[in-house]
Amino acid sequence: MSDTILETHHDYVVLPTTSEPREDGVTLDTPHGGSLVVHEDGHTYNYSYGPSGIPGLVRNRYAVACAAFAGIGGISFGYDQGVISNVLVMNDFVTRWPIGPWEKGLMTAVLELGALFGAITSGILADKYYRRHSIFFASIIFCLGSGLQCGAQSLNDLIIGRAIGGFGVGALSMLSPLYMAEISSPELRGSLMALEQLAIVLGVVFGFWTGFLTRHIAGSASWRIPLALQFLPGISLCLGCFVLPPSPRLLLELLEMQINVALVRRKAKDGLSRETWTTLFGREYVRRTLIGIMIMFFQQWSGINALLYYGPTLVESIGMRGDTVTLLVSGGIGIVQFLAVFPAIIFLDRWGRKPLLKGGSAIMAVSHFMIAILIHLFQDDWGSNTIAAWVAVFCMYIFTAAYGMSFGPIGWVLPSEVFPLSMRSKGVSLSTASNWTNNFLIGLITPPLMEMSSAATFIIFACACFGAYLWSNYVVPETAGVSLEEMDAVFGSTAGQEDRKWTFELERELGLHALIKGLVASDALRQE
Repeated sequence: MSDTILETHHDYVVLPTTSEPREDGVTLDTPHGGSLVVHEDGHTYNYSYGPSGIPGLVRNRYAVACAAFAGIGGISFGYDQGVISNVLVMNDFVTRWPIGPWEKGLMTAVLELGALFGAITSGILADKYYRRHSIFFASIIFCLGSGLQCGAQSLNDLIIGRAIGGFGVGALSMLSPLYMAEISSPELRGSLMALEQLAIVLGVVFGFWTGFLTRHIAGSASWRIPLALQFLPGISLCLGCFVLPPSPRLLLELLEMQINVALVRRKAKDGLSRETWTTLFGREYVRRTLIGIMIMFFQQWSGINALLYYGPTLVESIGMRGDTVTLLVSGGIGIVQFLAVFPAIIFLDRWGRKPLLKGGSAIMAVSHFMIAILIHLFQDDWGSNTIAAWVAVFCMYIFTAAYGMSFGPIGWVLPSEVFPLSMRSKGVSLSTASNWTNNFLIGLITPPLMEMSSAATFIIFACACFGAYLWSNYVVPETAGVSLEEMDAVFGSTAGQEDRKWTFELERELGLHALIKGLVASDALRQE
């Protein structure tokens, strides 16, 4: 067993080539810009995989490729968001199944309800099986739901298909970020996990413009074709699971997998047990749990998915007229969001989480407030105030860009990095459940809210964004560059102490301590 561990470890960590003394131990430099700091006790260590940002991504191409492929789960989520806004206004669809605001909200929101159960269930699957096996299972469920949607013969068929597909989407939205977090070094974790948001937005763009291009096809093919294309990311991810490596936290650090299994079995024999889940709200975990829940709450109540689900309806509320104009303007929202993710990928680990959250929420709040004022002043006569209408569109784009650089990507980063190993799957699962619960509410209430008062709807979103600013400023800790195993220091708790105790025992038993001491000793001889 020991030899297997060392060989696997060697596949991922480049052995040191040079060293220099430090007050807290010895630093061993590696050929690719990383460093291994061995502390004075001779067996504890920190490993740096190199620089952050673009240079770090270039030097870790294999991890980037694995994270990008896992991000296909985000494409499935985003594609549905983008395509449904067009489907709901297509002539054949509206003629075949006339629906009012509440029915429209229900059909949109039922996917989120299914996703809620998928996110919770995946927290159990991820502890019992490999991450990639769970991703495969979720992809199969998503494909089944996609088949029911594109072949729907009644509105009930479509709703059931969206609920089943939602289960798969919810599971993937939890499993993909978890996998990405566990293959990422601290220096690149933010950048790699921003790929999840990039994948979601890419799916939104593809979904919207696919529906835009097929909307004039005669008959039901106008909406069946874009719904059928959901198969592509689902099947691609199913096949990709055969080539994706196991999560390196389970391969590189097989010790941690054994700790994880031991802790899960020790705390609860059944993953559904009350004790396991209530631990997340105990004194040691509650702050982390609330951060995971609230980042998803603010991500959804910022109003981004209201724009994606009901883009044409919202665009009409700010004075845009004509199907082509409203669809083009709302389609631009997805493009702006897509472009905004790239600065986040580059700078998220360099600038940190808090500055982006604070700046993004402030800009989002001002943008929503400006739109609400313009609607209140000019909604009765947009035809004579086209400049005001385009200013509102500009504010909508500014909001989208701010979201794409802040709560969009960071909403997936924070929940995956604040929990210790033994509770990480369930912590991420609960956080993702918060995402889908609030997503469900937004999808359900936005149509009737817009019908009652468009200005009030944007004021609600503005207040939520202002609350997000206060929360980001006073509650959220900075986690950039902190390893998953060192997060206790950030929260001033001992939640991961039991993990560290088991880690120490297993590392010693499986020979990792001897390996580290051997590296230091051989380097000392080389220096002599």
